[in-house]
Amino acid sequence: MRARKWMFAVLAVLLLAGCSRKQEVAPATLTGEAAKAGAKLAYEHAVGIELPKAQIDARVGAVREACETQRFGACNVLRITQGEWRSSLVVRATPGAVEPLVGMAGQGGKFVSRETHAEDLADAVNDNQRKQAQLDAYARRLDELASRRDLAVADLMALSHEQAQVQQQRESLQGEAAMQQRRLDTNLLELDFHDADAGSRGHRLSASLSGLLDQLIEGVGDALSAVAYGLPFLLLALPLALAWRWAWRRIVRRRNHPGT
Repeated sequence: MRARKWMFAVLAVLLLAGCSRKQEVAPATLTGEAAKAGAKLAYEHAVGIELPKAQIDARVGAVREACETQRFGACNVLRITQGEWRSSLVVRATPGAVEPLVGMAGQGGKFVSRETHAEDLADAVNDNQRKQAQLDAYARRLDELASRRDLAVADLMALSHEQAQVQQQRESLQGEAAMQQRRLDTNLLELDFHDADAGSRGHRLSASLSGLLDQLIEGVGDALSAVAYGLPFLLLALPLALAWRWAWRRIVRRRNHPGT
């Protein structure tokens, strides 16, 4: 009986360990976020994915194509960065497109990090609306003044200049409002792809050996540069040293043999 209990205990521990390992590598879903009614929240997501190095470029290209062709909804590619061991893709998409894009990016890989945060744009939106209302009222006042017939030419020119300035400010605020609304209606998604073997012992050893070789080559280069820099001085010093040696030997010979 005691042996059976130990056997069941060992099996239970192995099963739990297997489940925990599965939970560690199971891909996690990440859904897009839409601001609730009355809220002014701009959502951003960052996802870290581990993939074999040979698959990263193709996966970045596939997700980029899915975004540009609007496969899962409105989507725009903002930035692509490709490196030897790491690549990233930044897109802006509707909330409904976030989850399928993340699932496509991490297919067959491992999700190592997820982050979602939101920026409250309520103050910025309200400030923009307040400024637009003030400019609209001011523009109407200028239009009323411009309709008067008793204005001098100089006043009309100054008034036209002021109207142009106000219109420029209004267009700037309208563009800013459109950008704010775009951030509220869509989510920013950053997909960061890492080489799955980058953290292995073999990779670390290879990186260390590569670094050692680079340092050795750099050291040899510095040594050769030092030799090349000092060689002209050596060529100049050699005749001087021979001349000094000859002169010193003559002086010593005269001291030892004054009559010679």
